[in-house]
Amino acid sequence: QVQLVESGGGVVQAGGSLRLSCTASESAFRTLAMGWFRQAPGLEREFVAAITWNGDRTRYADSVKGRFTISRDNEKKTVALQVNSVKPEDTAVYYCAASRWLASTETTRQRYDYWGQGTQVTVSS
Repeated sequence: QVQLVESGGGVVQAGGSLRLSCTASESAFRTLAMGWFRQAPGLEREFVAAITWNGDRTRYADSVKGRFTISRDNEKKTVALQVNSVKPEDTAVYYCAASRWLASTETTRQRYDYWGQGTQVTVSS
């Protein structure tokens, strides 16, 4: 069982930046693909970004492409999401997730096996 803990959320002004981080409890992290999802009030949880086990490929939702960057450090068992040029519509709880499909950049929730508790990001206009 892999436990994931997110950090780095908070309140940020529109146009600003912040960095979300997710730390895994197990060394098995290096054999897992990782993803970020988000969920705004009243909406479904949606895909944001994903990265393969070794970081050779990434994928982004169209709504964040060019503004968000996902990266990972297998030695530190962390995955990060750099969030730039934030918009009010980026306000949501952001979740880190791990997938056993290590060589894939999955976009559907069902392909992820482990989830963190989430961290709130609020963008003020």
